[in-house]
Amino acid sequence: MRIHYKPVEERKLTLLELSARYSVDDLRAATSDSIDTILDIVSGLNDADVIFDPVDPHAHDPYAAPGEEKIGWNIAHLVAHVTASSEEWAAYSSLLARGITYPAEPRLRYETPWRAILTKAQCVQRLEESRRIRLAYLDTWPNEPHLHVFRQLSERFIERHGAMNAPAAFLFGLMHEVNHHDQFREVARQALAARALVLEG
Repeated sequence: MRIHYKPVEERKLTLLELSARYSVDDLRAATSDSIDTILDIVSGLNDADVIFDPVDPHAHDPYAAPGEEKIGWNIAHLVAHVTASSEEWAAYSSLLARGITYPAEPRLRYETPWRAILTKAQCVQRLEESRRIRLAYLDTWPNEPHLHVFRQLSERFIERHGAMNAPAAFLFGLMHEVNHHDQFREVARQALAARALVLEG
């Protein structure tokens, strides 16, 4: 199942409003759809391709390690990043669904060091592991989740993204991942093109 986030991106709906349209089973299906999409992109790559450094003139990550703020993200880096973000927001959704409020800090986030991911098999492993983790977080939801419990976030965050209950929080992480799909495709394209040039040479 594929969730379309365009109404949120166009500010016609908040994630909270969008999430009300979907069941927990829908969230499970959408999670697998996103991961399967990335696995499909990765399927034609080899070990060298997943660590190929792409050209990205728009690269800008103020939270990156010094010297890495403007580097293009390779496939391994993208896999580490999107899985960490989706798992983080799935963790918040589990707490909220069980009636537990949670503040903005500390963040419930761990990101696999991207430089430690050196092979296609490691990318696939991380994606499948993330699928298992996220689906497990959904399994922690009670049959009747507490939909009126919200994460305690800054006014600035809420003004930009809206209030976050359990379904909205889960979708927030998933939307972030889906929004990186085209970046995955472009990096894979560049990696395959570079490989073809080497073979021709």
